[in-house]
Amino acid sequence: MSHVFPRHCHRHLPTAAGGDGCYLIDADGKRYLDGSGGAAVSCLGHGDRTVIDAIKAQAERIAFAHTGFFTSEPAEALADLLAANAPGKLDRVYFVSGGSEATEAAIKLARQYWYERMEPQRARLIARKQSYHGNTIGALSAGGNEWRRLQFGPLLLDVSHIDPCYEYRYRRPDESAEAYGLRAANALEDEILRLGPETVMAFVAEPVVGATAGALAPPPGYFRRIREVCDAHGVLLILDEVMCGMGRTGTLFACEQDGVAPDIVCIAKGLGAGYQPIGAMLCTADIYDAIDRGSGFFQHGHTYNGHPVATAAGLAVLTAILERGLLERVQVQGQTLERRLISRFGEHAHVGDIRGRGLFRGVELVADRASKMPFDPGLGIAAKIKKAAFEAGLICYPMSGTIDGRTGDHILLAPPFIISDDEIEELVDKLDTAISGCI
Repeated sequence: MSHVFPRHCHRHLPTAAGGDGCYLIDADGKRYLDGSGGAAVSCLGHGDRTVIDAIKAQAERIAFAHTGFFTSEPAEALADLLAANAPGKLDRVYFVSGGSEATEAAIKLARQYWYERMEPQRARLIARKQSYHGNTIGALSAGGNEWRRLQFGPLLLDVSHIDPCYEYRYRRPDESAEAYGLRAANALEDEILRLGPETVMAFVAEPVVGATAGALAPPPGYFRRIREVCDAHGVLLILDEVMCGMGRTGTLFACEQDGVAPDIVCIAKGLGAGYQPIGAMLCTADIYDAIDRGSGFFQHGHTYNGHPVATAAGLAVLTAILERGLLERVQVQGQTLERRLISRFGEHAHVGDIRGRGLFRGVELVADRASKMPFDPGLGIAAKIKKAAFEAGLICYPMSGTIDGRTGDHILLAPPFIISDDEIEELVDKLDTAISGCI
């Protein structure tokens, strides 16, 4: 009997015993193509010798030093490298252990920024429906997926949620993509005005929505208008790139493709590539200076902030992404994956939309292609496909509740950046087997 508290009490999972590039291997020797990088984490694949060696070398020097007393060489070097490659005026890096912690830090920093600026009335946060920002109370409050929030409702903070930018579902037939994007972005201004601009501290959004909506990217101009609205009303823009950042969409920061820079950005997952738990919150010099000139102390922290071994791993991962040409590879292999998906599923009776950027792709499943009618939630389509794919030797990330937290199904794909053409073909073949066996 296991004493581990698992995610699901009624599932008996195989034991992961090894990793080899784009594959995970269980204790019986079965190989699984990691088509989702776990949860868009394993961007370098499994068994990267350079990262492993960096972890070992740092552990031999100093494994832990509390940031209340010390900084460390890998933390300083990783912060320098991130700041040098970050968009806009992002300049300061606050290290955490994962995406939820990054979101919590971002929300708290936004609040403290206005407190230090002597505008304590700014305490309202606006987010989007069908977003996901993490599972801690603050992060879950910001998230807009009702299924994840349901039983915790009485504990959550009061956060406003506007409609997502969801072109496949919400764009009108007579509307251009750009016109729809503008209309969707203007919903933010409407909500700011409803709440009172003087009460709003920040707006948080994922540049490309991951887990809860399946690689949902905005149309051109959406985030430029969002940036304009935030600037017009003095609202901070927080972008959550925990899943879509660190090269996953083909640029180091996903927002680069939308021509905007945030005031605060959250990263994780691909920053550590699964080799160590690490995340980070980056903010502009202006935000940092407000704290510096005020109390001089960010009222927040965790024991493992800036962990030397974790930041050494992050430094090795980020260096690999930048120096091995992996951003360009994501763009090329992302196009290859898109072509293969369209070729195989583009006319499928139960595939409504194929979307995404780079090696971050989503396939939305429907009961009827013409009407876009979703499957009955009671059928559990996403769960069945996940199980069938796993049995076929493919790890992918299907989820239900795509449309409103209850209805709709999608499959998220986020393979390692090193995936080959043959492995892409294997991914599509095994996904086809899974879908055909379940629908």
